[in-house]
Amino acid sequence: MDKDEAAATSGANNVREHTVSSRPLNVPLRNTPVTKWVRDGMTTARLRFDRTKQLVVAGVLASAIVGFGAGWLGSNHASLTGNSILTGTTSAQKQVVTSESELISTIAKTVGPSVVSVNVTSTSQNNTGPFGFPGLTQSEQSAGTGIILTVGGLVITNRHVVPAGTTSVSVTLADGTELRDVSVLGRTSENSSLDIAFLKINNTEGKTLKPATLGDSGKVQVGDAVVAIGNALGQFQNTVTSGIISGYGRQVQASSSDNSQNSENLDNLFQTDAAINEGNSGGPLVNLNGQVIGINTAIAGNAQNIGFAIPINDVKGLIQQAVSSGKLEQPWLGVYYIPITNDVAQQYSLSVNRGAWIPVPGAIGQDPIIAGGPAESAGLKAGDIITQADGTTIDQSHSLTSIISQDKVGQKIDLTVIRNGKTMYITVTLGTAPTS
Repeated sequence: MDKDEAAATSGANNVREHTVSSRPLNVPLRNTPVTKWVRDGMTTARLRFDRTKQLVVAGVLASAIVGFGAGWLGSNHASLTGNSILTGTTSAQKQVVTSESELISTIAKTVGPSVVSVNVTSTSQNNTGPFGFPGLTQSEQSAGTGIILTVGGLVITNRHVVPAGTTSVSVTLADGTELRDVSVLGRTSENSSLDIAFLKINNTEGKTLKPATLGDSGKVQVGDAVVAIGNALGQFQNTVTSGIISGYGRQVQASSSDNSQNSENLDNLFQTDAAINEGNSGGPLVNLNGQVIGINTAIAGNAQNIGFAIPINDVKGLIQQAVSSGKLEQPWLGVYYIPITNDVAQQYSLSVNRGAWIPVPGAIGQDPIIAGGPAESAGLKAGDIITQADGTTIDQSHSLTSIISQDKVGQKIDLTVIRNGKTMYITVTLGTAPTS
């Protein structure tokens, strides 16, 4: 899916963002080959992504966009005041606006101390120099946002905020204190559809860190009001914007704004009209209870107020693993699969319209079962259709990747599988995703 687009340069900060493509990546056009497949925790496709910018989704959503452009006030007046905005007096309307403003202000004050600005220095090398010699290595500075998870200094952000080649990281707290002793605890693989990284503040310099409160993204509905907080443009710390959840289960291909040949595919995203700007990547998307329900990740570069966030439930397994072990370990099934849509089901004559299809080798040009992986050990085969994992039905809102990401390495999960028209049940012990 195409993502983050615009690259904003502010002072020395080269801020990262994503962009989205105009064609649904998971829905092949009729009579055209499938252009994407997914390796459970790892997404494989045409990757274009500039690790020196933040992700921008330039273009249109990969799936149909639900139009909810009314914004925060219009979406919540019914639950807050019945029909008073439409039929009440001017003074009543002012009271509603005041109450909503006070609520957003309270959320900002509550969540703000748990949000940090992430300042990154990294190196990159031009592909080629004069006469075919290796290109020059250059130092780049960029900025993003992070969320404090523990009083011990564990911070979550986006992988593209701390790209490969990162040489130094510092974080700036809400009160303006810059902490320089920060290390990258781990990043998901470049091919992973979860754009996640963990940082560790090694020295808090006497500061007491305030962890964010995590919510349940599984309870989020279209139309729910949300607030986004982040380091806008890499220089406006803890910028607050509000909006609603416009859709969920979005699939996008994200690439940098500099037209780099690199990109990455993201699945199962929230879509929101809360303004997400460059530099907001890695920051929280919170509900009206001040709970983090998403991690802001990408924006649609050629549209108005179309942003994307990773549901927090999709990374809770990684968070638990990072807290308990001090490192990032992503659970892994070890298969390539194609998410089933109506078009995919019709093109390949599949018996169901939703699920995760492990294609025959000819469909993707390689064996879909990774040799020596958990899937092979459990007996999964090419042609199998996984319809449920851990009791959750696989559909547009619950991809196989997102379901597995909520589990832990070494955990056993039960899969419901259709093979040759018959339903069977297979138990798999999840492994650790490769780091490359």
